[in-house]
Amino acid sequence: MSNPPPGRTAHIDDDVRPEQVTFLQALQLWLKLGFLGFGGPAAQIALMHRELVEQRRWISERRFLHALNYCMLLPGPEAQQLATYMGWLMHRTRGGIAAGALFVLPSLFFLIALSWLYIAYGHVPLIAGLFYGIKPAITAVVVHAVHRIGSRALKNNLMWAIAAASFVAIFAMNVPFPVIVATAGLIGYLGARYIPHKFTVGGSHGQTDKSYGPALVDDDTPAPDHAQFRWSGLTKILAAGGVLWCVPMAVLTLRFGWDHTLTQMGWFFTKAALLTFGGAYAVLPYIYQGAIGHYNWLTPSQMIDGLALGEANPGPLIMVVAFVGFVGAYVQAVFGPDLQFLAGATAAVLVTWFTFLPSFIFILAGGPLVESTHGNLKFTAPLTGITAAVVGVILNLAVFFAYHVLWPQGFAGTFDWVAALMVVIAAVALLRYKRNVIHVIAASAVIGLVLKLLVA
Repeated sequence: MSNPPPGRTAHIDDDVRPEQVTFLQALQLWLKLGFLGFGGPAAQIALMHRELVEQRRWISERRFLHALNYCMLLPGPEAQQLATYMGWLMHRTRGGIAAGALFVLPSLFFLIALSWLYIAYGHVPLIAGLFYGIKPAITAVVVHAVHRIGSRALKNNLMWAIAAASFVAIFAMNVPFPVIVATAGLIGYLGARYIPHKFTVGGSHGQTDKSYGPALVDDDTPAPDHAQFRWSGLTKILAAGGVLWCVPMAVLTLRFGWDHTLTQMGWFFTKAALLTFGGAYAVLPYIYQGAIGHYNWLTPSQMIDGLALGEANPGPLIMVVAFVGFVGAYVQAVFGPDLQFLAGATAAVLVTWFTFLPSFIFILAGGPLVESTHGNLKFTAPLTGITAAVVGVILNLAVFFAYHVLWPQGFAGTFDWVAALMVVIAAVALLRYKRNVIHVIAASAVIGLVLKLLVA
């Protein structure tokens, strides 16, 4: 039997191992995934699984899930980190950087264009009608996220208690999100020592014996030399990451000053990148606390609209940070009134850089280290506690969105019964009928446009 062409797979029943994949062939796949990665992390991971495991057989099922489990233990967008990990495993550091970057860049360019259209033409009745329908759908999407993460994380009374406490802390007491994360992590650390059975419920996608045929990187393939943990390698990556963070931050500080919008965006989104345990929905409350409540970069309504654009865009949902950066710098005209688009585009690139740089460092430096501690309860229990707390935090985000959608003028204004009905319909579509998020948002946008045209 002849070998399959390079980079391609034989039929899944064949016993032929795929030939070695070149760096160029891998680049083509990473770029494809960057343009097709719609539907959030679950859909993106499923797409990667189909391409890498089922069709091309570049990596075995077990090795794929093993890598995914690593990424689930780290802060940051797990789908983007998984792509980075796959690229790193196959083609060393340059492969990881290429895979992770190409997973993000198409989304960045799309969001810059969409953000400009939104901020420049969002008042046009056509656009306003579309977003009138989108906002209730986004509220339902966040409720769906609460249900999805909660059903996985809240497996005992203690997890429920942590989630409830985090909701009360952020909703009623306005406790900063980092404090909630740190407290939940400490509870998990202590729980691993004293009540370990309560903290063995989270964080793993498990293993499987399913096989699609011999893979290029198979179950018994030894880890390549660059995947072996060495203190020298860890030091080099951390040093390089430190330089890549310090240089742009120093340039911004020296050129504009520490209190300038662009400098503060770089600092704020660096902190946000370190708090994304549980995915983008987990860090959104922190972003709106800072971007809306502290810095006033955008309004609550604009934040909801930005989340809608992020949901409808390929790439990680956390790319909504590019929208926040664009709108904040554009509205504040940080380069002057004649260069608003340049200001917005620059801010979008900067916040993307500061948001994703830690994610690359975690994989390139910490991948081998995390592998050596995977499955250790002392390592996973803090994540379990944090994930439970995240459920309460996202519930607060759902309440926040619902308030601004259902009472657009505040409690003193009128209740929007039409928007409330649309929230219910969208929630039923997502929770009961398991409809695709993009389909629900698109249908809601059309309904909103029709309603606005009818009352116009």
